[in-house]
Amino acid sequence: MKKQAVRLIQLFYCFGLLCVVGTAVASPAAPGIAREHTRFIDYDIQVRIDPATRMLEGKSIIKFNKTRDHVLKLGAQFEVTHAYVDDVPFEPEAAADQSHVWQVPYAILRPHRIEIHWRGLLHALDETLDHEQTLGRPVAVSGAAGTFLPDASNWYPRVTDGLIHYKVQIELPAGQRGLVAGRLVDEQDTDAGYQARFEFTHPAEGIDLMAGPYEIASENYTGIQGEPILLRTYFHSQISPLASDYLEAAKRYFKLYESWIGAYPFSEFSIVSSPTPTGFGMPTLTYLGINVLQLPFIKDTSLGHEVLHNWWGNAVYPDYQRGNWSEGLTTFMADYTYKEQESEDAAREMRLGWLRNFAALEPGQDEPLARFTSRTHGASKIVGYHKSAMLFFMLRDLIGEDVFNRAIQGIWGMQRFKVTAWPHLQSAFEIISVRDLHSFFDQWLQRTGAPNPAITAVRQEPVESGHRLHITLTQSEPPYQLRVPVAVQTDAGEEMHLFDLQHAEQTFVVDIGDKAQSVILDPDIRLFRHLASGEAPPILREVMVNPTTATIILPDNGETRQTAVMLAEKLQRRAPQILSVNQSIPAVPVLIIGLHHEVDAWLVARDLPPKPDEINGKGTAQAWTLTAPQGASLAIVSAQDNASLESLIRPLPHYGRQSYIAFDGRQAIGSGIWPVQVQRVEIP
Repeated sequence: MKKQAVRLIQLFYCFGLLCVVGTAVASPAAPGIAREHTRFIDYDIQVRIDPATRMLEGKSIIKFNKTRDHVLKLGAQFEVTHAYVDDVPFEPEAAADQSHVWQVPYAILRPHRIEIHWRGLLHALDETLDHEQTLGRPVAVSGAAGTFLPDASNWYPRVTDGLIHYKVQIELPAGQRGLVAGRLVDEQDTDAGYQARFEFTHPAEGIDLMAGPYEIASENYTGIQGEPILLRTYFHSQISPLASDYLEAAKRYFKLYESWIGAYPFSEFSIVSSPTPTGFGMPTLTYLGINVLQLPFIKDTSLGHEVLHNWWGNAVYPDYQRGNWSEGLTTFMADYTYKEQESEDAAREMRLGWLRNFAALEPGQDEPLARFTSRTHGASKIVGYHKSAMLFFMLRDLIGEDVFNRAIQGIWGMQRFKVTAWPHLQSAFEIISVRDLHSFFDQWLQRTGAPNPAITAVRQEPVESGHRLHITLTQSEPPYQLRVPVAVQTDAGEEMHLFDLQHAEQTFVVDIGDKAQSVILDPDIRLFRHLASGEAPPILREVMVNPTTATIILPDNGETRQTAVMLAEKLQRRAPQILSVNQSIPAVPVLIIGLHHEVDAWLVARDLPPKPDEINGKGTAQAWTLTAPQGASLAIVSAQDNASLESLIRPLPHYGRQSYIAFDGRQAIGSGIWPVQVQRVEIP
């Protein structure tokens, strides 16, 4: 959404629902520069906000400490009442978008002091927006239920090209409370109103401000080094009873990550509720929708992801020019780790989900991991989150868990509050593991696509000690360097072997005691790879992210047809390519939407299987996938009436990783994924 203050992340991992986590860290600078000790620009801001009138009044004192030109920008809805360099008027220019712009040449940067006063009307808070609409609107908004001033809205005279340290004093009417990222210096809450002062002494890229009719709960937590950490919730009254559970959950994550990585880098952490159905994260806080926080699984899953970003992303900064590694490492150490803690099967299912999602991409949709900066669409998430997380998983397999964890602690110790690129991570893992990892990192960071290892031949012969297998593995050119797990199934059980596949074709020889019945390639999904044909049956996401997807709208009724088109637009995030109802099924993914009787008739006419038993007759609407005779994936949506179809517009796009799902109104009442068929070669 904006590199200045907020990065998107996935919040609802188990449902694929978009939420965000972000950071007010600095923009890319030279790798390895310790931004903790590089003072660029100091802000001292006082801001008064009245949500009832949506009026904002602000005063900003800016001191520059760097020898180069800068630009200040203030939103067009604001009026500049005073602007001075020392006592000399400093008039802004009008930009093309009518915003106020000050060109600040180096000649006046030191030792002068810039003071700007401004006021203006904030936009009205719109609580009807969905999460995607909210994320796409970096607009300063205010209302009785909440105020959100994202840095990218230019709600203060903002430096567009530099790092800042800041102090912010917030003044609000009685009943309202607010905060920005940073250390709470002091606060006063009286009948006359609320005041709070914050400071952020680490280099930051911008300032985001949140306020609302919050009830504040707080607890103190003692960090691993004995330092006090203030934990807080800023919750709307309807969810204030959840505060204690969230605070306890936050403590669990602090214990986990302080022992795993190192001491928490800030003095506090706050969980703040938003009246809109979305969320953001910055250093020291996360800003999540009220409805999000009410979901029972959030504090046990996604909250930990947001806490962890205060190490990776908010304290060790990605070098965006050379790739954002922090989303993948956070996904691996948070979302995936929680699945490992749950069970081996849950962890394997998540890895399989990553490969399923990658299989849904068309050639050319992905990009080298080294080019990933932030999530912009489904394809970028599959690369920047899933492929990246799988890289760290494979790296741990390669060098061992103990060495991996020591390298993680080393990265934290060396790169804290520094801009850090992939080469820094590679170097740390090489030093700790005492091995050359150039080929490993190069192939996973610089190449698009994925390897496609396969078992192409197996020959068994008796030997004196039992049996000998000759297993031939192949992959496409140019070859990857892979450690391929192969399971050998015998009368006595299963044996696992690792083969170092370096070429397009290699034959490996294995001696076993009992006669082999079959061999299976990578049964536990420990390689990031292309799934073989038939190995992964289709999921709904395949028609959602594929740009070639065609759509067949079955209803001819005007209202119902319009609803179906809206649903198709939401699922594909673009205007659908609509085919004629009577057209034959093309050799591309196809989305079919209609009412029950229309869908049933369409399936019969094309000799396709009927609605699967898993969801047949359940709820008011169903969606499922199947493979067409020519091999393309089909996703079918069937509803009992227009109202049932309309009720799918919001929830269905969040279930892309399912193969089938049933809804009763907007409520999902049953879902699942078609079983995987492993790459197995039977031995006669």
